[in-house]
Amino acid sequence: MIELTLPTMTCGHCVKTVTSTVQRVDAGAKLTIDLPTHKVQIDSTQPAQVFEKALAEEGYAPA
Repeated sequence: MIELTLPTMTCGHCVKTVTSTVQRVDAGAKLTIDLPTHKVQIDSTQPAQVFEKALAEEGYAPA
């Protein structure tokens, strides 16, 4: 399980972008998002760095 904090994820549109980015990296990834705390949990076999890089490119760099 990968847990990331994305400080710039602040609204529903952000959630959609984060979700589509994670699914683009791993279509089979299971995702849990807690918007008030800016936390994302990703259940995937891919390494965390792959998700961190993809999310940062979309403007959601992990803290």
